[in-house]
Amino acid sequence: MRILFHVDMNSFFASVELSFRPELKGKPVAVAGSVEDRRGIIVTSTYEARARGVKTAMPVWQAKKLCPELIILKSNFERYRTASRNMFDVLRSYTSLVEPVSIDEGYMDVTQYHGQIHPYKLAEQIQEQLIRDMSLPCSIGIAPNKFLAKMASDMKKPNGITILRKRELPEMLWPLAISEMQGIGKKTISKWEKANINTIGELATADSGMIIEKFGSSGLKLQNRAKGNDDRPVNPDSVHDFKSIGHSTTLPMDTKNEQKIDTILQQLADSVSHRLSKKEVVAYGIQMTIKYHDWKVTNKSEKLRNPSHSSNDIYQRARALFKRAWNQEPIRLLGISTYDLVDKRHAYKQLNLFSQEKDVKDLQIEQAVESLQKRFGQHALVKGANGYEARRRWIEQRSLRGTSLEKPDDK
Repeated sequence: MRILFHVDMNSFFASVELSFRPELKGKPVAVAGSVEDRRGIIVTSTYEARARGVKTAMPVWQAKKLCPELIILKSNFERYRTASRNMFDVLRSYTSLVEPVSIDEGYMDVTQYHGQIHPYKLAEQIQEQLIRDMSLPCSIGIAPNKFLAKMASDMKKPNGITILRKRELPEMLWPLAISEMQGIGKKTISKWEKANINTIGELATADSGMIIEKFGSSGLKLQNRAKGNDDRPVNPDSVHDFKSIGHSTTLPMDTKNEQKIDTILQQLADSVSHRLSKKEVVAYGIQMTIKYHDWKVTNKSEKLRNPSHSSNDIYQRARALFKRAWNQEPIRLLGISTYDLVDKRHAYKQLNLFSQEKDVKDLQIEQAVESLQKRFGQHALVKGANGYEARRRWIEQRSLRGTSLEKPDDK
């Protein structure tokens, strides 16, 4: 039998900040993209702040209204990446079988310790070392597979250790709401509830034929997980912290035709956006690559003020970089790559309330595009040189019809 741990750091960004400012421990603290009351967005917060209603993605002004004594700290992603690397180094000191799945969580296969030390005692040692060496708290789930270990680590926070055995599923797991199951997206919760599946137990015991009919093969996979079955190995080579995601194409013929070039840039941006979405990451940097007819290569890059995985953002930035870089010579190859990638859950955007309506609309358009591409193929909505804007107009007319885009009260 395998023994797997899921290690989940508690309020990671806030905890890292508190490790540098220990005098703030025990106080309501939040990390935000900007410390200005009107423009900042909460990235994460301590449990003391959460107890007062402070939530991720909440505007700073709203958080301060709920918790006037809230201490706001500006985010420092380089500091968090360093802490993440050090944290995973600690985990690897126990076993080489460590698989990072985000900046602040990962799986460990500690089966090698079977018969030498009780898993609970080993988890305590890991917790204690992370506190002693880095002042960082975590919760650890212990189970025979990845799914159950992940579910277990969510059961006691902060600083919890939970063992979840298969025989304990009817008492510990199955009573939980379907919305609490790993792998169930927020957008699909209502679909499960309409099928009279409101708990994880109801999913586990539902008729498999009905599950396949309504939810397809992915639904059947989730049902198997609900039953406690998951044979995925802990894979140290499945590194989440990829350097960049990009796409390039060699043109059929060298060209200086700007209309053709623009069409290719749109298609490249769509491809890169699609891959970012699949990996559930956003980019802080864009790079444009041009290879000319004589094989000379030019690269231009730019850091983004706000992280993005939006096809439109990538296209607009790449197009601007292309105009700055192109020397008017015939082009053989074009490439767009994104770098400085961060998990979507830990990204933030410094929203200006005056432009928030546009931000919301753009987000909904991108979500609608992604949904249609999943159904009909990645390039289903690309329509020639003016395809991008035509696509956005088409989506906006049909997918946003009747959608409320109200801004929050400007208080």
